[in-house]
Amino acid sequence: MKLIGMLDSPYVRRVAVSFHLQNIVFEHQPLSVFSAFDTFFAINPVVKAPTLVTDDGTVLMDSGLILELGERLAAFDLKLTPAGFDAHVRAQRIIGLALAASEKTVQIVYEHNLRPTERQHQPWLDRVQLQVVAAYRLLEDEVRQADPWLFGDRPVQADITSAVAFRFSREMLPDVIIAEAHPALAALSSRAEATEAFGAFPFS
Repeated sequence: MKLIGMLDSPYVRRVAVSFHLQNIVFEHQPLSVFSAFDTFFAINPVVKAPTLVTDDGTVLMDSGLILELGERLAAFDLKLTPAGFDAHVRAQRIIGLALAASEKTVQIVYEHNLRPTERQHQPWLDRVQLQVVAAYRLLEDEVRQADPWLFGDRPVQADITSAVAFRFSREMLPDVIIAEAHPALAALSSRAEATEAFGAFPFS
């Protein structure tokens, strides 16, 4: 299988790290949706990262759906979703907060980097920044319970997505998302980045 997309995308990176932890064999092809648009278009005309091309040539999109495939491919002891109902619900809440934070970070970055300054709408930017700050405040409350990870002695999807999202936002919005204001997330991020799986697919 081939995973298409750049590792500066939290959506691409969460898939790459997850598949690595699940011993799912894949080739990473780091194509940008911007600078490599035509090459990406030839693989997937929707030009959405991440894109996964399966061994039979099927093209899949959306990190959540790709990770669902990973759960079906992974051995039982390498699945990244808690088995119990209550744990599953809490994990989904954590993942949802991390994905919301990622989405709002992307919106701010695109507004600043892609829209001409004279067309940027500050009230909208202020609202989106309020949302990303709220998402990380709530996520910080959840992550305080990690010992060492959120659901046991190994990282699962809630850990992976939280750590990937926090690193992404810290890199993209260093004046907004400050490590000192989120000590539990900063610790989780450092712990995750020190693992072999995160090191194999570093933020770039």
